[in-house]
Amino acid sequence: MKVIQVTTEQQLNDAFNIRKIVFVEEQHVDIEEEIDQFEDSSDHFVLYDEDKPAGAGRFRILDGIGKVERICILPSYRGKGAGKLIMDAIHQFATDQNILKLKLNAQTHAIPFYEKLGYQVVSEEFLDAGIPHKTMKKTL
Repeated sequence: MKVIQVTTEQQLNDAFNIRKIVFVEEQHVDIEEEIDQFEDSSDHFVLYDEDKPAGAGRFRILDGIGKVERICILPSYRGKGAGKLIMDAIHQFATDQNILKLKLNAQTHAIPFYEKLGYQVVSEEFLDAGIPHKTMKKTL
């Protein structure tokens, strides 16, 4: 499996399709909430298993802090290190941009995954798209 930073329209469509499967179909997030006004100002990443898209994520910079968003893996790839591959690629991208402080809003069930990557919870629980989340931060 290999993570690439999106550079083509097809790769961006692959990212959106993964996000639609995971967030819209599986988690019932409204499509207008999932595909938002920040798409054009974000860097997108897709995990491929050979030529088949298996996961996605995006990254953007807010006030000098990197915001990791929309991390998602197709069900058949979960628990196999796919999420870590995407996060490693995003961490490398952030480091290359000299962005060393990162934050993300984790679905509460995913908090242990992000804690293994060095993130720490910094907020109370809140709802985003009707799903419980907590904000987490990490310094690279």
